[in-house]
Parts: sequence; C-alpha cells; structure tokens
Amino acid sequence: MTLDPRTKRLLPWLVAIAFFMQTLDGSILNTALPRMANDLGESALRMQAVVVSYLLTLALLIPASGWLADRFGTRRVFIGAIALFSLGSLLCAMSSSLGLLVASRVVQGVGGALLLPVGRLAILRVFPKPELLSALSFVAVPGLLGPLVGPSLGGWIVEVATWHWVFLINLPVGAAGAVFALRHMPDLRRPVDRFDTVGFGLFSAGLLLATLALQGLGERAFSGAASLLMLVVSLAAMVAYWLHAVRHERPLFSPALFHIPTFAVGLAGNLFARLGSGAMPFLLPLFLQLGLGYSPARAGMSLIPMAVGAMLCKSFAAPLIRRAGYRRVLGINTVLLGAMIASFAAVGPALPSAALLSMLGILGVINSLQFTAMNTLTLGDLGPTQASSGNSLLSVVMQLSMSLGVAAAAALLAAFAGALPLPGSATLMHAFQATFISIGAMAAASALIFLQLRPGEQPDRTRPGAVEEG
Repeated sequence: MTLDPRTKRLLPWLVAIAFFMQTLDGSILNTALPRMANDLGESALRMQAVVVSYLLTLALLIPASGWLADRFGTRRVFIGAIALFSLGSLLCAMSSSLGLLVASRVVQGVGGALLLPVGRLAILRVFPKPELLSALSFVAVPGLLGPLVGPSLGGWIVEVATWHWVFLINLPVGAAGAVFALRHMPDLRRPVDRFDTVGFGLFSAGLLLATLALQGLGERAFSGAASLLMLVVSLAAMVAYWLHAVRHERPLFSPALFHIPTFAVGLAGNLFARLGSGAMPFLLPLFLQLGLGYSPARAGMSLIPMAVGAMLCKSFAAPLIRRAGYRRVLGINTVLLGAMIASFAAVGPALPSAALLSMLGILGVINSLQFTAMNTLTLGDLGPTQASSGNSLLSVVMQLSMSLGVAAAAALLAAFAGALPLPGSATLMHAFQATFISIGAMAAASALIFLQLRPGEQPDRTRPGAVEEG
C-alpha cells in the first residue's frame, strides 16, 4: 500500500507510543501492589490476580487480533483498542475492591491484546522489506524504556499521591493516541476466511482453566477437588484442540508448525524458562518492600539496573549467539538464569545496597540474552506462510508463561508462608527465600529442553538480534 510520506513517517511513532503505554502500565503496577493491597484491605500476597488477569487476557485474545484487523480494518481496531485500554485504566482507578480491580484489568487486557499486534501488522503491511527492520527496531525501543521508567515512577506516584494515578496517567496518553490514530493510522483490511471459532474456544478454555486451577491451589479460592477438576478439564480441552486442529483446514495454530525442530524446541523452552523470568517482576517489588522494608520509591529505583542490564546486553547478544551457537548459549544461560533467581534467597537486610543492585543488573543481562536467543531460535526457520501463525503462537506462549509464573510464585509464597511456624516477619522472609529457590529451580530445569538441539543447530532465515525481545 502506498502512503503519503507524512503518514509513513509518523506511523512508527504512533505504534511506538502505544507500545510504551502498554509496557509502562505493565512495569509501573508491580511496585504499587503493596500500597494498593493496603488501601483495598487485602493481603499483598493475594494481589497476583491483578497481574495474572491482564496477562491471561492478552494470551487469550492475541490469536484473534490479526483476523479482527483484516475483517474490520486496522484503523478501527487500533482506535478501539486504545479506547478499551483507556476505559479499563479509568475503571481500575475507580475500583473499590479487589474483585472490581481484577474485572477492570480484564477490560484493559482486551485493549492491550489488540494494541501492539494490530500496530505491528500495519507496519508489516506498509513498509517494504528494506525499511522494515529499522521501523520495527524503532517501535521496539519503548519496550526497553517502559521497564526502565515504570518501577521508579510507580513507586514515586504511590508516595506523593495515591495508587489510582498509576492508572490515570494512561488517560491523556490514550486520548492523544486516539487522535493521532484517526489522522495517521492507515485503514488496511484484507479478505478473511472464517475464523476458527471452535478451535479458539477450546484453546482459550484450556488456558483459562489451567490458570484458574493454579490460582485456586495457591489462594485456596477453590477447593482442592475443584482445582483438580479444572486442571483435568483444561488438559482435555487442549487435547481436543489438538485433535480439532489436525482435522481443520485452517486451524487457529497449525500442528505443522511443530514439524520444525527449532520452533518446537524454542516454543517449549519459552514456556518453561519464562516461568522464572516472568515471576521476578512480580516477586522483587514485593520482596524489597515487605521483606527488606524498602519504601515504594526506593524499591522502584532499585529495579532500574535490571532494565539497564537488558539494554547493555543488546550490544553483544547477537555476536555471542553467532559465535557460541544456540545450544551452548541457551543451555548455559538458562542454568545461569535459574541460579541467579535462586541467589536472591541469600539477600537480606545486611547485604550492601551496591551488591543488591549489581545482582539486579546481572539478572537483567541474563534475562535479555535469554529472550533474544529464545525468540530468534523459535521464529528463525518459519517460512512466509508460517510466520504469522508462528509469531502469534509465540506471543500467546510468552504471555501465558508470564501469567503462570506469577501465579506459581504467588502460590509458592502463600504455601511457604503458611507452612513455616515462625514469627510474622521471619516467616515472610523465609517464604520469599524458599520461593526464589523454587522458581530458580523451575527456570533452570528448562535447560534440558534446549539441550535437545543438536550441536551447531540454528535457524537458517533469521540472524540473531533481528527479532524483537519480549
């Protein structure tokens, strides 16, 4: 599609602003959770539902984003996504109970699930191949700035104002984005096949019930029998989806994707490795505030080295992967990731701040290298007809794994806190320590998946670093 030069120049800015709004919201919230829990009369250890509900909504709706954009046009869907995200933000700020806040986060998640995929789709359709990488790289920059700014901004906001402003700051950005989109988002659409509604329903049911079962086991919100039943039904739904996909002419996700060895290993590794890395943005702010007694602002500022480490890693990740190979990098780095997460069990009030900040910076480097290697491995061998479906499935797995990581971390934390017969503060500290060790072990175990790569095996079509981190 041919666009006027001004629209073509401003489109990456529009998508970048939307991406920044989404990543800022995700990183700004975690630091504010203890203060939110206090105001809502809840335990801070039960606030994971606020995070999980949003991530799970993203995972459920991302598969439908491309079809909706083709059916109704990128401009209409993108503006609708901004409106829903902004409405959800307003409802979050107005929430007076945990239940209302979780429901509002679902509304916000519906908008977030459409926002970035539709914006990225518009860029893919507008820019020719020689210009595409630079446009996508520009859009990816806010993905690094959000985690850099978010935690400290969230901590500062809850100290000088109230937690409600963590959500209200999205409103002026959303209003500006909607006006900007009306002028500069092209209205792209294509003929679409019938949407795989049955497959979408089975796949979504499997994801939702598995997450609810884990939530129920952790919070004891449901009986053990109900949680076990949901887990069994979720497995049945996923098996039913697989059987449906094998027989369907155009399934939601084609089983043929798993005939590509690098995709299969990369996707499975993404699912399990991100259980650890996805849990840490939730665990660390709680640990710093509840375990070490940091103020929200200090806790947020302490997390900046993680974002800085992630940015520094981008300068050497691609050459390192090219030289050492995927099997060696992912096999070793995944174990290092697990060991680094477990090492936070040794952190206590007596540890110098410089040592803690160094640990967080190293964790940021290891995390970034892990994401770069996993993503390029997963997508690198996909052909033109497989790229859209494979990228969508990877996005779903990324969001699902992070939501499961948060749910697992919260379940472990609650279980350890209830099982240790120690005084209040000592119980909480030991519960955090045991949770870090458990989450680290879970992450390190995924190295066994990456070791299934043959020595020297790597994707043919994608050079490391060409795929956006996530």
